[in-house]
Amino acid sequence: MPFTTSTIKKLAEEIGAVIVTDPEYSFVGHITFKNGNKTFFHTATFDINYFGSAAIAKDKGVSNFFLKQFGYQVTEGQRFFSYKVCEKLSNAKNIDAGFDYAKELGFPVIVKPINLSQGMFVTKVYNKQEYYQVAKKILKNNSGLIVERFYNGNDYRIVVLDDEVLSAYQRIPLFIKGDGKSNILELMRQKQENFLKSGRKKTIDFEDYRIKLKLQRQKLNFDSVISEDSIVYLLDNANLSSGGEAVDLTENIHPDFHKLAVNITKDMGLRLAGVDIITNDITLPMLYYTTIEVNASPGLTHYASTGEIQTKRVENLYLKVLKALENGQNTKLA
Repeated sequence: MPFTTSTIKKLAEEIGAVIVTDPEYSFVGHITFKNGNKTFFHTATFDINYFGSAAIAKDKGVSNFFLKQFGYQVTEGQRFFSYKVCEKLSNAKNIDAGFDYAKELGFPVIVKPINLSQGMFVTKVYNKQEYYQVAKKILKNNSGLIVERFYNGNDYRIVVLDDEVLSAYQRIPLFIKGDGKSNILELMRQKQENFLKSGRKKTIDFEDYRIKLKLQRQKLNFDSVISEDSIVYLLDNANLSSGGEAVDLTENIHPDFHKLAVNITKDMGLRLAGVDIITNDITLPMLYYTTIEVNASPGLTHYASTGEIQTKRVENLYLKVLKALENGQNTKLA
């Protein structure tokens, strides 16, 4: 049974609610609370956010537009679409225009789908060949893409429920550490085994084209032996779902970033959100930041697998969500 479902089931029983899950995969559940209120959930999506606000958050381009309107620092970028979409929408820009824009920003740039999650296809590209390779892969699965300026800094996720930060952590991209004997492929397999032991599943895609690109730039391949204690990064994006790791900073987040994340969540019309930013250090006073994304259904399975404290934090978050829904504080159809 998936982590989120098993956690919700455990908590629902604790508060006397009746839960029914789909028998095949247990991704979807229906909860009947003691007071008669009812709600559905689907993986990490709950009836806690407005449907419209959640839909806006899912569309990265539109979300960025509104965040900028509200006065927040956001990534500089534009949306571009497949040739088929461009034929229907006269003002839509195609991927050739996307390449021109990438040149204008200056390589490297970030290229990513408009509305896919978990860091899928998010790629740092350095030249024309890589741009078109990535753009075509994205457009096989998505109607459009975003080309963004690349920003230096550390990657953080801050999870907010109403006025409270429930967790805050730095996300570090997938990496391996050399032992002086094993090649990169062997080290990746060892890391995957460690993930599985800790409860993380399907976190490393050994066929991910981005890993090969990243290794090529470092003049490495799967057969390269890495010297002892040397670190080799395999991806540029830091999503935990693609093998990234979390450094928990919940107890040390600076009030500046606490306020920022809460305000972004409220201004986007959300109650529950994962606010992703790039900055220098969220434990220090805020000097600068860039908002990368606001996720209305933040997945916390991988974060919870990093330790008992993190598991308890996620359980606490879901318990607060359930109590809000039980008390009729949901805002329908997130």
